[in-house]
Amino acid sequence: MAWTDNNTATGSASRLGRAGSSGNVNDLFLRQFAGEVLTSFEEKNIAMPLHRVRTIKNGRSAQFPSIGTIGANYHTAGTQVFGDKADHGEITVTVDDLLLSAAFIPKIDEAINHYEVRSTYSKEMGNALANAADRNIFSMVYQSATGAAVTNGDASGYWSNADFAALSDTDGDVGSAAGEAGKIDIAGAADEGGAFTAANLVDGVFAALQKFDEHDVGGEKYLVVTPQAYYKLFGSDTALAVMNRDFGGNGSAAMASAPTIGGVKVLMSNHLPTADNSTPDPLANTAGSGNAGKYRGAGTYNANLHGLIFTKDAAATVKLMDLGVESEYQIDRQGTLMVAKYAMGHNRLRGKSAIALVS
Repeated sequence: MAWTDNNTATGSASRLGRAGSSGNVNDLFLRQFAGEVLTSFEEKNIAMPLHRVRTIKNGRSAQFPSIGTIGANYHTAGTQVFGDKADHGEITVTVDDLLLSAAFIPKIDEAINHYEVRSTYSKEMGNALANAADRNIFSMVYQSATGAAVTNGDASGYWSNADFAALSDTDGDVGSAAGEAGKIDIAGAADEGGAFTAANLVDGVFAALQKFDEHDVGGEKYLVVTPQAYYKLFGSDTALAVMNRDFGGNGSAAMASAPTIGGVKVLMSNHLPTADNSTPDPLANTAGSGNAGKYRGAGTYNANLHGLIFTKDAAATVKLMDLGVESEYQIDRQGTLMVAKYAMGHNRLRGKSAIALVS
């Protein structure tokens, strides 16, 4: 006798990955993977909202115009007004190669294994891409502070050694008139490498803010420091005025909540450019974008760097392909390939919009 119900029919199976009654049986599984990667990236990445970002639909670069200042002069009655000349420039931000973070999970291993790994893998992939983005962006911010004017079209001017006289020095003579462009030595204007205190760090921030104001650098400022510098704010120097609520301070040693220093929000990152070769290197011209070495080599990092104070104009990012994720079961390999990726590039923008705090 034949069965009269449809419980064994193919169409009655409840497919957990299918959205609705038809369509791909993996749709819902893919969304979970994508959400985990995106969440991890957004939680880990701190540099993206702190600088200029532009998204393009096609092409390999974008241009950011730079316009210099215009002066003011008193007019003599009866003379013709011609107007001042403003310097113009253009900063080009080129997209790097496609950056991938991928993992392959053999089906047999997943069947044998007694715990779930996909969520952990997806989180680590998001972290890897976020870490790379932060390192590259902060490298550009550091180069914006300390780099020379010959590498792009910034018409607003760059820091000179004389701008930082008695604030930093390359030859170790404390108080020397030389200085080092874009750097404030918070341990004293001697050779880098000295010890510093929380009070030194705070004084360095106020010296940087003074330098910005002296050069008419406006906009909201951000301070990103290393973990060492961040936690010094909660050590033996917690009597600092910036931590004392009786003096308008707003930090909390109990909660490890950093104070606002001079109106500047303090953030912590482990991805300041304190070492070379800390990120994947973009490909050379023969294989890819030609941006090899942009985030590496001399002038891109400083082992004695403890913080960067900057505005959004210090660096720029161009996104060609924002963070995306893919997952596919491969029959020929009998496993699932998970890929997270993005295609973006970074560059310096305005040279006087960043200052490096070193010791």
